[in-house]
Amino acid sequence: MEISADVVSLSSCRFTPGDAFGGLVVPGFETALPAIAFVRGISAGTFEQVTFRLDILHALQEMSVKVVNPARVIERTVDKAMTSHLLTRNGVPNVPAWSFESLFEAQDLIYRKSLDGIKFVLKPLFGSMGRGLRLLESENEVPDSEEVAGVYYLQEYVSSTEQMWRDWRVMVSGQRAVCAMERRSSNWITNRSQGASCYPAEMEAEVLRIAEQAVKAVGGDYGGVDMIHTPQGEWKILEVNGVPAWQGLQSVSEINIADTLVADVVAQL
Repeated sequence: MEISADVVSLSSCRFTPGDAFGGLVVPGFETALPAIAFVRGISAGTFEQVTFRLDILHALQEMSVKVVNPARVIERTVDKAMTSHLLTRNGVPNVPAWSFESLFEAQDLIYRKSLDGIKFVLKPLFGSMGRGLRLLESENEVPDSEEVAGVYYLQEYVSSTEQMWRDWRVMVSGQRAVCAMERRSSNWITNRSQGASCYPAEMEAEVLRIAEQAVKAVGGDYGGVDMIHTPQGEWKILEVNGVPAWQGLQSVSEINIADTLVADVVAQL
């Protein structure tokens, strides 16, 4: 099967009055919609702009275009609170996280848990690439509501028993884990974009199965699953990325990740 692909920016798509495709206009596809829309990113913008770009993806799916990952999955995974909820609801082991709007509740939680020696990582609800993370050890360190856009997402901090911090990224495609890497850093933030080093990883089948369950829980066709091994010897999910980058993972993987993802999607048509 011969397949051609065009790169289209979501910001260049639009809705206009007309009969064709309910008024949806995708540059380069004015006479026939694509068979597949493979989403490689939702660029930053205002709340209205991001919502509009997701509207385009919703509209494509409504017209039977295979959207990967669908807008609903992107909405779920960009929202850390919803991701944690779906993982917990589906019985997928994940690092415990609390979400609320109340400063008092955030302070109270951290105070009570600190009595047991537990720290928390405060994460932006819609953040990525390790930006904006804070390690909180005391209720006095909780920032005002305005600094977190009105929502506190607090995830238990998983300590390290070594001189470095480590976590793992597993790429899942076609309901199976296809490759994995280990990230190591001298800093507790282990994102590659924050200076962590990447290494190939061979992981046990049971661990890979947890990653596969995580992508299934959010409804994804594929996903980048961040996992951590706790000092208690348990594997848990940190995050699920619905539009993952794979430059670091590709640098230590033997398979061609892009080819694998495309082949898995085309096989569904």
